[in-house]
Amino acid sequence: MADKDFPFLKFHRQLPREVPVPIRVLGYQEIHGDFANGDASDQAARCIDCGNPYCSWGCPLHNRIPDWLKLVREGRIIEAAELMYETNPLPEICGRICPQDRLCEGDCTLETGFDAVTIGAIERWTTDEALRRGWRPSVSATPTGKRVAVIGAGPAGLSVADRLARAGVACDVFDRYDEIGGLLTFGIPPFKLDKAVVRTRREVLEGMGVKFRLNTEVGRDIAFASLIDGYDAVFIGTGAYTAVDAGLPGQEQDGVYAALPFLVANAQRILGSAARTGEPNDRSRPLMAAAGRSEPSLAPAAPGLLPSVIGKRVVVLGGGDTAMDCVRTSIRMDAESVTCIYRRDEPNMPGSRREVKYSRDEGVQFLFNRQPLEIVGGPDGAQSVRVAQTRLVADTQGRARPEIVAGSEEEIPADVVILSFGFLASPPPWCAEFGIELHANGRIDNSGSGRLPMQTSNPKVFAGGDTVRGADLVVRAAFDGREAAKSILRLLALAEVRAPA
Repeated sequence: MADKDFPFLKFHRQLPREVPVPIRVLGYQEIHGDFANGDASDQAARCIDCGNPYCSWGCPLHNRIPDWLKLVREGRIIEAAELMYETNPLPEICGRICPQDRLCEGDCTLETGFDAVTIGAIERWTTDEALRRGWRPSVSATPTGKRVAVIGAGPAGLSVADRLARAGVACDVFDRYDEIGGLLTFGIPPFKLDKAVVRTRREVLEGMGVKFRLNTEVGRDIAFASLIDGYDAVFIGTGAYTAVDAGLPGQEQDGVYAALPFLVANAQRILGSAARTGEPNDRSRPLMAAAGRSEPSLAPAAPGLLPSVIGKRVVVLGGGDTAMDCVRTSIRMDAESVTCIYRRDEPNMPGSRREVKYSRDEGVQFLFNRQPLEIVGGPDGAQSVRVAQTRLVADTQGRARPEIVAGSEEEIPADVVILSFGFLASPPPWCAEFGIELHANGRIDNSGSGRLPMQTSNPKVFAGGDTVRGADLVVRAAFDGREAAKSILRLLALAEVRAPA
């Protein structure tokens, strides 16, 4: 009787089958398979529909999670996918790469004592299955005759284009890469997000009427003024590509790389995509910029310059998800050893706990409470990282601050050092010319008094995602795109055209 009333007692938390470590580190395939034989339904049945859905409140998009879990439990897959899509323009992507352990699943009522519902895996499987069955979002709105330009085909840009297309607004999306997705394609490794998933999303959006103008950099290949003059509104979602410069002594020598260009170059190698990266003023420049200056020694500029780590000792400095992407990629590139160094302890890491586990499973060594002091070089480049042990002390900002322990210095051998200290917003250089105000930290300001949500100081221009927030989560970029679309419809006096939630 208890199992019938409380399925979470009968069905324990279970993720789809995980590819064994010795196999998965040989390539870049996603490490989880699909649910099978009704497993998704059983896992969805674990939801207790607690009345106050903490999971929904923990989701930046406020997805109606208990409602679509009920539909999955009942086998109503297409309806469940439709409901997911009502609030989330990119459910098949968020299901894969959201840090659910810090968001919806972390707030699940069952998390304490019984293990959270596998919300992310169910979301991924449901949307994949619906797409396999031929489901596609419906576009029933009458064309409005309005046109919007979207700069950046990352998650924010894709989300705003999706919502506007559903409301009958024509969207042209401009991006400097030769594939859509931004960091979804070029920054997040395939073992977390298969690029076929992004290609399917492109097919879905093109089927809705969205047009992509790729290999096109606004300000170089097309003037921003022509977008202001030729479209009814413009959305900017150019991301955060400027590396935080820690100013480590020795970082200028051979064998030292910035994390994001390292990942981008590897993604382009896997995709066989060069995308004009060899041009003198190519897209690698913002990737290499640090604190407003060019640092070409920190980044490979093109796929052909991707460093070989075969048989080398790789050390990654940083503790976020990008650092985890770098360590796991290095494992797959046949490094002799891979070590992640972080200045705080493991509970204070900003990255997903799940990604830390996967990294450790795949052979990555972690050194916590170590502050990098210097990259020590030799005749052939980097040879070690000098670090000091730290202890955490209380800080007035609310987060423990690492303090160096005197006399604790040591050197960690390293042939390749990857710097992953975070990334800053990369606002386009033409913002000032068109009255688009920035915050002091370089992010585009879309929060002024009297403006619509996501509207900049130029009333015709909206912005969202990492170019506003700094490096942040894909799900928050999707939220920004969704909300920007609502504001654009209000600007265009189309509020009566129902903007999807």
